[in-house]
Amino acid sequence: MTGTPEPMVAVRNVSKRFVLPRRRLFERPHNFTAVDGVSFTIPPGTTFGVVGESGSGKTTLARMLLKLERPSEGVIQVAGEDIFAQSPAQERAFRRRVQAVFQDPYGALSPRLKAGAIIAEPLRALGVDRRTAEAKALQVLELVGMRAEAAARYPHEFSGGQRQRIAIARALSVDPRLLVLDEPVSALDVSVRAQVLSLLRDMQQRLGLTYLFIGHDLAVVHYLSDAVGVMYFGRMVETGPAVEVLRHPAHPYTRRLVALAAAEAPLGAARLGGTLPDPLAPPSGCHFRTRCAFADARCAAEAPALAEIGPGHLAACHHHSAIAAGPSPSVS
Repeated sequence: MTGTPEPMVAVRNVSKRFVLPRRRLFERPHNFTAVDGVSFTIPPGTTFGVVGESGSGKTTLARMLLKLERPSEGVIQVAGEDIFAQSPAQERAFRRRVQAVFQDPYGALSPRLKAGAIIAEPLRALGVDRRTAEAKALQVLELVGMRAEAAARYPHEFSGGQRQRIAIARALSVDPRLLVLDEPVSALDVSVRAQVLSLLRDMQQRLGLTYLFIGHDLAVVHYLSDAVGVMYFGRMVETGPAVEVLRHPAHPYTRRLVALAAAEAPLGAARLGGTLPDPLAPPSGCHFRTRCAFADARCAAEAPALAEIGPGHLAACHHHSAIAAGPSPSVS
C-alpha cells in the first residue's frame, strides 16, 4: 500500500520578526512581525501560490525558504531536511535543489556577461568544469525555447520575455527540484506573460518540478497553482485547492481580492477599502477587522485560527459560515 508522499516543502508555524533601528537616542527599539505563525506544505511536483497585498509577508516567506532570512520561530523543511540545521554537505546539496526566479529579469542578469556565461555561472560556482558548464548552458537554452546562438549575446540584446527565459534557464542549469518564483511575470507584457507561464507549466510537467509561486495577479496564480495561500499582515488567512479558494472564497479579505480580480482592478489599500493598520501597532484579535464589514467584539478579542470549512479548504474567520452563505465572486 502506497502512503502519502513526503512533502517537498513543509513550513511549520514559521514567524519572522525584525527589530527596527531607533530613531532617537533613548527610544525603545520597535519589533515588526513580517510573518506570523504560517504553516503549509507543498507536495512534490505541484505549485503552491501565495497571494496578498504588498507588505503581507509574501516575499519575506520566500526569502526564508531560500535561506536569505532566518525564521524567528518555526521550522522549514525541504525534502524532509530542516534547512536551518544542515551540515556543509547538506547546504551544498540544498543550493542545487532550490533555485529562484525573480520579478525583474533585466536586474537579475549581469549586463557584463553573455547569456551562456550567465546560465553556466551557477554550475561553475558548484565546481563544474567550464566545458561541461557551457554544454549544459546550451542544453537548457534549448529547453526554454531559445536557440544556441543566444548564448553569445548580452542581456540588453533580448526582449523582456527572452531575458526571463534566460533567468529560468539559469535556475534550471543545476537540475533543481524546487523553484521559488517571486512575481516572475508581473514585469512582462500580457502576451509575453502568457508565453512564460506556459513555459513554467511545461517545465514542471517535463521535469517534475515543485513551485512556490508568489504573485498578486489572482488569474495568473489560478492558472499555475494547485493550491493557494492568502496572506494578510503576515498571517495566512485562507488556504486550500486553488479552484476552491478562488471560486468560493470564505475569508472576507480573499473575497475582496477575488472581486477586484474579477473586475480586472489592481490591488491596493484604497481599492480594498478600510484603514490599513500600522505594522508597528497591529490590531488586536483579527488583523483584518479594521477593514471588515463582519467585524464584532469577538474579532477584536480573539484571533481566529485556520479552521477546515471543506476538504483541504481552511479559513481564519469567526464568520466564515455567514460569509459563505452569500453570493461569491470568483476568478475564472
